[in-house]
Amino acid sequence: MQVPFFRCDLNDQEIDEVVDSLRSGWLTTGPKVQRFEQDFAAAVGASHAVAVNSGTAALHLAVEALGLRSGQAVLVPAMTFAATAEVVRYQGAVPVLVDCDAISGNIDLADAGHKIKRLRSGKAATPAGQGKAVTGIIPVHVGGYMVEPERVAAFARDHNLWVIEDAAHAFPAAWRQTPDEPWLRCGENTAAVTCFSFYANKTITTGEGGMAVTGDKDLAERMRLMSLHGLSSDAWGRYAGKGGWDYRIVAPGFKYNMSDIAAALGVRQLARAATLRRRREQIAERYYERLADIKEVELPPSTPDRLHSWHLFPIRLRLDALSIDRDEFLDQLLGRGVGCSVHWRPLHLHPYYRETYGASEEDLPVASALWRRLISLPIFPTMNEAEQDHVVGAIRELCRGHSVGPKPLQKAAGA
Repeated sequence: MQVPFFRCDLNDQEIDEVVDSLRSGWLTTGPKVQRFEQDFAAAVGASHAVAVNSGTAALHLAVEALGLRSGQAVLVPAMTFAATAEVVRYQGAVPVLVDCDAISGNIDLADAGHKIKRLRSGKAATPAGQGKAVTGIIPVHVGGYMVEPERVAAFARDHNLWVIEDAAHAFPAAWRQTPDEPWLRCGENTAAVTCFSFYANKTITTGEGGMAVTGDKDLAERMRLMSLHGLSSDAWGRYAGKGGWDYRIVAPGFKYNMSDIAAALGVRQLARAATLRRRREQIAERYYERLADIKEVELPPSTPDRLHSWHLFPIRLRLDALSIDRDEFLDQLLGRGVGCSVHWRPLHLHPYYRETYGASEEDLPVASALWRRLISLPIFPTMNEAEQDHVVGAIRELCRGHSVGPKPLQKAAGA
């Protein structure tokens, strides 16, 4: 059996909505983008939403709108995808890599505080002495398990920082401090700007796409302006009888707008978001049941104070209990037809960040050790029990075959 790492869940209504856009003549930014923005803002409890063509675009618009300038610094987790730090570089600013929490994989605020202290004291080396002016922090909700927003907000206040959430994995996700409190949804005023991704393997997809949400009208207007070349009015306003033919370029913007074709898919997927998340959760629960007794494997955190989106199900190998390393384990899983991946090689272990900023494994010891144990298992709404049984069976077989622990006693024949 071959089990893919991911398989899209698209239904006839979603396909029909895309066909409707094709037939309407509105292929680029139009009425369905507006509808998607309104519906998504309502879904996460945000005042404003700006639809764009990727989660990376949303992050870039957010740092630009908040005024990030060349030479400033932003705290970025080392345990993240490239986009989180890339957008800081787009502005000529310095990403300061922060270690991760050993349990969740999310940003370690204690290490963040340590990094700020070193930068401001001049003890940390940065290119040409840049980066002492730490102005912001971009926490990432790894796998859909939220960073505690209240702790991040308190940290930001203490250090005079703005907060942008990289919520590429975290829709729909939520957090609450006690069981008696209502859920605080990711994007519900949990940061200055929260940025989501609708890439093909996310809970809801537009193929490629993203959304920036905020409670600040000025930030929303700036991000919307910059998402389409800095034009004073968008195509919908000019060509739908809502504005004149003329326009003005008021800032050197970007080409980040979402198309109506993508938004058509997003509108319909959004209506199923709770169902799609719950299906992922059910698969995660079954992984817990089927893998809990395997001593060579640690399972990801799941706690009552989080509504987990379950974008990822990352297991951690107990390498001291195995005779092979993570890479060999992963290769053998792939050889058994199990699609799997690693999230992620930390940024300081990539050539660019190592060579440009002198980032070392010693500076980020938790992320350096953790990534060598990680394997992300398949988890997607259309995964069936037979596929999941195949994944679990392959893991059991590998752990039995490569365990360095005591072997169970074999009964003698005829005993």
